Amino acid sequence: MSTMTLPAPRSFGAWVMATRPPTLAAALVPVAVGTAVAYLEGGLRWVPALAALAGALLLQVGANFANDVFDYEKGTDDEERLGPTRAAQAGLLTPGDLKVGMGVAFLLATLAGAYLTWIAGWAIIAIGVASIASAIAYTGGPYPLGYHGLGDVFVMIFFGFVAVCGTTFVQTGTVPLAAVLASLPVGALATAILVVNNVRDRHGDERSGKRTLAVRWGKRGGLVEYALCLVLAYGTPMAMAALDRAPWILLPLITLPVGIRRWRQLRDLEGKPLNPVLAGTAQLLVLHGLLFAAGLVLARAWS
Repeated sequence: MSTMTLPAPRSFGAWVMATRPPTLAAALVPVAVGTAVAYLEGGLRWVPALAALAGALLLQVGANFANDVFDYEKGTDDEERLGPTRAAQAGLLTPGDLKVGMGVAFLLATLAGAYLTWIAGWAIIAIGVASIASAIAYTGGPYPLGYHGLGDVFVMIFFGFVAVCGTTFVQTGTVPLAAVLASLPVGALATAILVVNNVRDRHGDERSGKRTLAVRWGKRGGLVEYALCLVLAYGTPMAMAALDRAPWILLPLITLPVGIRRWRQLRDLEGKPLNPVLAGTAQLLVLHGLLFAAGLVLARAWS
């Protein structure tokens, strides 16, 4: 368990900790990139963009509550946990508290989805239902995705394709090729965060029966997966810049040395020392994503 000072049980601070604020970037970045694509396509609409952001953040919070309580109930989060303190594990919130919080977060996300359905059509209902079901099924239900090596696929689909393309769709009414391509780097770096988490926890996960890809393939497999995520993250902007003759889209390449450094740290470190690499990969997602969004905006502004 972390030696940091913990908030009082069932306090506001305990709820804030349970939302896992550092992870919320994984919800912010896809919306920023999807909105930049909407601007690139000439269809930027701020109110739907903000509603998409609210929905994405609430879905992420609900997923974090679900992950906290279900991992605790399955015995994955115990006193030997290597990562940051979890609310149920530390006794800060009860499983019942977290399940109520999860329900409230998903209910509020549904309200944002209702508005988006009103302006963008019934396809949003399918996206919302699939997103909530997958957030719960990631660690809960009879076949938890994260426990069967499918977490990486889930993250790539929902934090990449669904989040970026969905954000563009609610503003433009279409899913252009640019949105599909732009979803690849976002999903790849979100997946890279999970890779670090799973490499760090692979021994404990194996003991608890959680068969992540890092458990199945070992650390070498995790290093290969992280490298492939970097290839997608930096190769896609290069391809888009070449196709559109828009050099501004190359802005994310500024962060390439950071990505390489994170891969080397993943290679060289084990256990708790990987926690800063996890945070650093999340920071890489934010920086890369914001530069990518800026490049897409500048590509239209300077065309």
